[in-house]
Amino acid sequence: MNKLILPLAALAFATSATAQDAPEPGAPGSLAWHNTQQAALHSLSHEDGWHTLEGGVKFRRTAGDGTGPAPTVQDVVQVNYTGTFADGETFDSNAGRAPIEFPLSNLVRGWQVAIPYMGVGDTAEIAIPAELAYGLQGRGPIPGGATLFFTIELVGIPSKGV
Repeated sequence: MNKLILPLAALAFATSATAQDAPEPGAPGSLAWHNTQQAALHSLSHEDGWHTLEGGVKFRRTAGDGTGPAPTVQDVVQVNYTGTFADGETFDSNAGRAPIEFPLSNLVRGWQVAIPYMGVGDTAEIAIPAELAYGLQGRGPIPGGATLFFTIELVGIPSKGV
């Protein structure tokens, strides 16, 4: 039977480095926090109207019927949206302001996967695993490894004149 034997100095270094670098339990980056992110994503069930799309993106239409014109990734979309973390805290929103226009190809991969399932006039909720959002590095107020939730209303597709 092969066993890995580390010199005591190496073991002490590994233990102290891990203890010093480990985030507080429940803080972004901690094992408990990552588990919470995954649990939030996996709690979204088909019975509650959620569908799993490419890459594990979850999608649920909350208004509209999907029959309006739909964008492609090459289109510019006009949307109203609110983005939240798994704990419900809002990190971004244009609520109370004019709709915002974005080239869909410039947005995180999770939006590129989900938005083409919407028709103009639809509102949907999407949940994006970190791998299709800002990954392990995060960005701005979004910590690395974060599962992101969005409520999005597709107002128009200016690139199609809609």
